[in-house]
Amino acid sequence: MFNKNIKLVISALIIAYSCYQFYEGNIGNGIFLILLSSIFVFLYFRNEMILLAFLRMRKQDLTGTQKWLDKISSPESALTKKQQGYYNYLHGIIHSQKNLTQAEKYFKKALKLGLTMDYDVAMAKLSLAGIAMQKRRKREATTLLQEAKKLDKNNMLTEQIKMMQQQMKKI
Repeated sequence: MFNKNIKLVISALIIAYSCYQFYEGNIGNGIFLILLSSIFVFLYFRNEMILLAFLRMRKQDLTGTQKWLDKISSPESALTKKQQGYYNYLHGIIHSQKNLTQAEKYFKKALKLGLTMDYDVAMAKLSLAGIAMQKRRKREATTLLQEAKKLDKNNMLTEQIKMMQQQMKKI
């Protein structure tokens, strides 16, 4: 909703007003205002539109996810670098159902910008391996599968990795 810099300015103004409240002796108001400003600081690091898009993705509603992502008008200026990575990651997941070339572009851009969680990086690499396998690029697919296997520390993607390795043997 707000630009990332506006969120920091709003937070700074609320903290300044909370200091004034402490000075006036209204301790409760000051504490409440500091907690209120922490919401804006949290939303600086985690964009609210991307959070809502992840909630839609969790329900496997791809059209709803796309609607929330479309509400971000200019991702380069409104999002931090990691948020841009997740923006492209979500677009890659959406487009992997429709257009593989577009999905590959989004996943590569997401990996270039950076993702915070190792699981998300592993999932992006696994998706890229699947795309490369469908485009008959076996070498690239095997390297991406190995990288995804290394990143999957909780063994959440082992079934998919094994299935893709079996499919690779058929190629």
